[in-house]
Amino acid sequence: MRKILVTGGAGFIGSALAERLLEDPDNYVVVVDNLLTGTEDRLPNQHPDRFNFIKCDVNVLSEILPVMVSYRFDFVFHYAAVVGVQRTLENPGMVLKDIQGIKNILDLCKSTGVKRVFYSSSSEVYGEPVEFPQNEQTTPLNSKLPYAVVKNVGESFCRSYKKEYGLDYTIFRFFNTYGPKQSTDFVMSRFIRKALAGDPIPVYGDGTQTRTFCYVDDNVDACLATLYEDCAVNDVVNIGNDREITIRELAEIVVEVTGSNVDIHHLAPLDEGDMKRRKPDIAKMRELLQRDLVDLRVGMERVVSSPRFRRRVVTDAYA
Repeated sequence: MRKILVTGGAGFIGSALAERLLEDPDNYVVVVDNLLTGTEDRLPNQHPDRFNFIKCDVNVLSEILPVMVSYRFDFVFHYAAVVGVQRTLENPGMVLKDIQGIKNILDLCKSTGVKRVFYSSSSEVYGEPVEFPQNEQTTPLNSKLPYAVVKNVGESFCRSYKKEYGLDYTIFRFFNTYGPKQSTDFVMSRFIRKALAGDPIPVYGDGTQTRTFCYVDDNVDACLATLYEDCAVNDVVNIGNDREITIRELAEIVVEVTGSNVDIHHLAPLDEGDMKRRKPDIAKMRELLQRDLVDLRVGMERVVSSPRFRRRVVTDAYA
C-alpha cells in the first residue's frame, strides 16, 4: 500500500487531491494542515480506515517531524502555503515563513525514504511574462511579490535536493483553479458569490487583464497522472487552462450563467500583483490528461449548482 502525505490537505486543491487519492484502495492518505486558511469541512469523509487528518504546521519542525518519521511516506504532495494575491500582499512576513516549511519537508523526505515529492508552485513565478504562451522552460524571475519569490525558492530547493541527495520531485505550476470548494475570496468564486447574492461584481481597473481558469477536476487528474504513470519525474508541469479571457468578460459570463441582474463595478487598479496577462503552455498537461479540458461555462455551472457553494453564499451574506 502506498503511504501518501498531503500537506495543506484541508485547502481547496489539497482536499480535492486527497479525495481522489482515497478512491484507490492501494492508497493510505494522511493530511496535515494548520487550518490557517484550510477548513475541516473540506476533508474527505470516505474510507476512514485509509485516511488520517493531523492538525500540524509544516513550518514548525517539531510538529511535522514526528508525522513523517512515524509514517515514513512513499510520496509527499507539498501543497501547504499561504495563498491568495491579496492575502499574500497583506502578510509578506507570513509568506516568507513558508520557506522553512519547504526546507522541513524536503529534509524529512530525503531522510525518511520518500520516493518523490510533488511541489505546488504557481503561475506567479512567471512574473510579468516575456512570452506567450508561458512555457515551463522560460521563467523570467522578474516578480518582486513575496509569494512568487517563495515559490521560486521552493523550485530551486527541489532541484538542489535532487542534485545533492537524489530526491526525485515533480513541480506543478498552478494557474487559476476553481471549483465548488474554493474560498470565496478568489476571483472566480468571488464573482459567482456576488452575482448569486445580488451584489455588484467588483473588477479592478478596466478589466482588460487576462487570466485562464482551470476546473479543479482537470488539475487533480493531471497531477495524479504524474504519480500513477510515473512520469514528469524531475520536471515542471504547467497546470491550468489555455483559454485566455479578460476579467471583464469573466464577469459578464458569470452574470449570464447565474441568471442574475447585477452591475459590474470597476474599482481602482491594484497597486501591485495584478499581472496584465496569463496564458500557459499546457502541452504537457494535455498529454497527461488524454482528454479535453472542462469548458469554462460547464465548470462554472457546476460551481453554481453546488449545494456546498450555495450554502457558503448564504453563510457569507449573514456573516
